[in-house]
Amino acid sequence: MVKTDTIRREVRAGARQWVALMVLTLVIVLLAVDATVLALAIPALTEALNPTATEVLWIGDAYSFAIAGLLVTMGNISDRIGRKRLLLIGAVAFGLASIVAAFAPTAAALIAARALLGVAGATIMPSTLAIIRDMFRIPQQRTLAIAVWSVGFTVGAAAGPLVGGALLEHFWWGSVFLINVPVIVVVVALGVFLLPESRSAAPGPIDLVSSLLSIVAIVPVVFAIKHAAKGQIGLAEVIALVVGVAAGWAFVRRQRTLAVPLVDVALFRVPAFSGAIVANLVSVFAFSGLIFFFSQYLQLVRGFSPFEAGLGELPLSIGSVVIVAFIAMIVARFGQGRAIGAGLVVVAVGLAGLAVAEAMPGYAWIAAALALVGVGIGVATAVATDAVVAAVPRDRAGAASSISEMGYELGVALGIAVLGSLHSAMYRAALELPAGTSASLRRAADESLPQLASAAHDVGGSEAALAAGREAFTIAMQQASVVAAVLVAIAAVIAWRVIPSVRTR
Repeated sequence: MVKTDTIRREVRAGARQWVALMVLTLVIVLLAVDATVLALAIPALTEALNPTATEVLWIGDAYSFAIAGLLVTMGNISDRIGRKRLLLIGAVAFGLASIVAAFAPTAAALIAARALLGVAGATIMPSTLAIIRDMFRIPQQRTLAIAVWSVGFTVGAAAGPLVGGALLEHFWWGSVFLINVPVIVVVVALGVFLLPESRSAAPGPIDLVSSLLSIVAIVPVVFAIKHAAKGQIGLAEVIALVVGVAAGWAFVRRQRTLAVPLVDVALFRVPAFSGAIVANLVSVFAFSGLIFFFSQYLQLVRGFSPFEAGLGELPLSIGSVVIVAFIAMIVARFGQGRAIGAGLVVVAVGLAGLAVAEAMPGYAWIAAALALVGVGIGVATAVATDAVVAAVPRDRAGAASSISEMGYELGVALGIAVLGSLHSAMYRAALELPAGTSASLRRAADESLPQLASAAHDVGGSEAALAAGREAFTIAMQQASVVAAVLVAIAAVIAWRVIPSVRTR
C-alpha cells in the first residue's frame, strides 16, 4: 500500500503543474484572441488601408491557414527537439511578428504579417497540449486540465472582439496586434521557470516532403472553395482544387509507407480519435465563421460601438467558462461520445436561435442564443480534445496534439473562408439598392457592407443605400447561421454514434 501511495504522489500533479497550466492557457488565449480580434477592426482597417473584400478575407484567413498548414510539422519537431524549447522560440517570434503586423502600411503587408503570426503560432500550439499530457498523468486531472485549456480557446476567441473593441475606442487599429507583446513577455518569463521540458524517447526524422504536401493539400482547396462561393469558377479554381486533392491523396499514401510518419493515419481508425477530430473541426468551423461577421453585424447593423460590440459577444465566454465546472461530471455520467454529441446539439440550437434573434428588436434573445453556443462549444471542444490526446501513447503526444489543433485551426480557416464567402454571396443576392444610387456606392456595396459604410461616409452617403445594405447583411447572417446549425447537428449525430461513450468515475 505504501508503494502504491508513493507512485500516486509521484504522478499526481501538484501546485507547480497547475500554475504552469495557467501559463499554457494564457498562450492559447492569446492565440485565440489573435484569430478573432481583427473582426472588430475590419471597419477601421477598411478606412485606413482600403482593402478589397477578398483582401479582407485573406487578412482573416492567412493566420489560420499558416497555422493549419504547419501544425503537423511543428508537432513532430516539438517531439524531437523539446516541447518547451519550441514553445518559447515560437512565443518570441510571435511577439516580433505582432509588431510587424501593428505597423503594416498596406493590406498586402498586413496579410504577410498575419501569415508570419501563423507560422509563429504553429510552433507554439502543438507544444501546449503535449506538455499538459506530460504534466497530468492521472486521467481525471488530465480531463480537467484539458477542459481549462480548451476554455482558453473559446474564451480567447470570444474575448477577441471585446479586447479589440476596448483598444479601438482609444487607439488605432494596429493596437489589436501590439497588445500581444506584453503578454508574450509574461509567458516567456514564467515559462522558462515553470514549464517542464519533454520530448519523444525515440523521435523520427522530419520528412520535408510530407510537410510540403500537407501545406499544398490545404491552401489550394480553400482557395478554390472561397472563389467558388463567390461564383468565380474558372481554370485557376479548378486547377487549385485538383492540386489540393492530389496533394492530400499523395500525403496520405506517403504516410502509410514511412516508418515514422508525420501523421499516423492508422489513428483515424480509432473511433474516439477520428470522431473527435470531426466534431472539433465542424464545431469550430461554425463558431469562427459566424463570429468573424457577427462583430461587423453588431457594429454596422445594430449600431454598436466597437467596445459595445465586444461586450455584446461576452455571453459566449460566460457560457463556455461556466460549463467547465461540470465537464468532468458530464463525461462521467454520459461518456465521451454522448457528451460531445449533446454539446454539439446545444450549439446547433443556439445557432438556430441566433438566426431568429438577428431579425428581432432588442439584444436579449441574441444574448441567450450566444450563451447556448458558448456552453455547447465549451463541452464539445474540451471533451473532444481530451479524447484525441488520450488515444495515443505519451511519446507521440506532440504529433497527436498537432492533429487535434490542425483540425481546430483548419476549422477556423474554413469557417472564415467558406462561411465568409457564403455570407458574401448571400449578401449580394439579397442586396437591392434603391433607384438613383450612385455608381460609386453601388461598387462599394457589391464589395461588402463595410465598404459601403466607408464610401457613404466619404461622399456624404445615402441612408437608403445603407439601409438596403444592412437588411441584406442581416438576411445573409440568418441564412449562414442556419447552414452552420445544420452542419453542427450532423456532427452531433456523428459524435453520438461513432465516439465510444464509456462512463468513468
